[in-house]
Amino acid sequence: MSTPQFDEGRLMQVLVAPIVSEKATMVAEKANAVTFKVLQNATKPEIKAAVELLFKVEVKGVSVLNTKGKTRRFGKTVGRRDNVRKAYVLLKEGQELNLSGEAA
Repeated sequence: MSTPQFDEGRLMQVLVAPIVSEKATMVAEKANAVTFKVLQNATKPEIKAAVELLFKVEVKGVSVLNTKGKTRRFGKTVGRRDNVRKAYVLLKEGQELNLSGEAA
């Protein structure tokens, strides 16, 4: 099976931001996975290619989760949080991704 070719400009935009939370840190330690906020229309192959291109690591697999935005009240006004698409990127054995910005 051949690997699909993606536009490099598109791959640079697929990953919106890393998710740094207590749950994301636990997943990173247990399963050697990193969590990212991604574009709503990003596909698993695109996410895999983007992580491999930007961070120079080998990806084992990608799981995607869609979270619906909640409706919140702020006094009289009603607001709504954005819908979020999260990607859990599993790295191959021996691969490591450092998002803290520290030199290893």
